[in-house]
Amino acid sequence: MIEEAALNNAAWCDALCRAHGLPGAFTPRAWTNPRRTPPYYPDAVTLSPEATDADILPFIDDTPSASVKDSFAALTLPGFELLFEATWLHTRPDAHQGAARDIRWRVVRDAETLRAWEEAWGGQGGLFTAALLGDLSVKLLWAEEGTASGFVLNETPGGRTVGVSNVFGDDAWPHVRTQAAALFPGRDLVGYEIDPAPAAEHGFTPLGPLRVWLKN
Repeated sequence: MIEEAALNNAAWCDALCRAHGLPGAFTPRAWTNPRRTPPYYPDAVTLSPEATDADILPFIDDTPSASVKDSFAALTLPGFELLFEATWLHTRPDAHQGAARDIRWRVVRDAETLRAWEEAWGGQGGLFTAALLGDLSVKLLWAEEGTASGFVLNETPGGRTVGVSNVFGDDAWPHVRTQAAALFPGRDLVGYEIDPAPAAEHGFTPLGPLRVWLKN
C-alpha cells in the first residue's frame, strides 16, 4: 500500500505542476520533473523501494533548493540534507467515521472561492491555479459553515485509491472519509502527515515512514 500511496502522491504533484504548465514524467521507479516545481512540491517522488539516485538526479533541476520525496525512506542523496520525516497513512473505504458535527461541504468550482480556500489554507496566492478546477481527478473541499476548514482529494490514475492532502482547520479530519466516500465511492484513502495523530484519531492507519530531502 505504500507504493499505492506514493503513486497517488506523485499523481497529485503532477496535477498541480501541470496546472502551472510544468508536467512531470513517470517511470516505474520515480516521478520526476525537469523544471523547478512550485513551492512546497517536490522535484521527484520515488515510486519503488528499488529507486536510486540514478533514477532521479539526472532528470531534475539538481541545483540548490531541489527536493526529493523519498517514499520508502531508503535513499542516500549526495549533497542533500533531510528536510522532514513523515508517515504514510491508509484507511479502508468501509471504515466507520463519526463526524464531530454536521457541516455542509462543497467542491471549489470557481476562481474566487479558490483564492479564499488557498488563503484559509495559509498560502500566499497563486499556488493553486484555476487550471486545477478543470482536472476531474482533483477535488478541493471547502466547509460552508464559516469554519476555515478544507482539504484536497485526488484520484490515482486507474481509480484504486484517493489521496488526502492539504488538510486544514479543526473540522476537516472528522469529515474526510465521508466526503471522499461521496465523491469517490469504494476507493481506499491514502496520504501522509508529519503528525499522523489527527488522522489516526479518525480511522487512518500508519503505514511507514517517508523522508523529504533538500539540496544544499
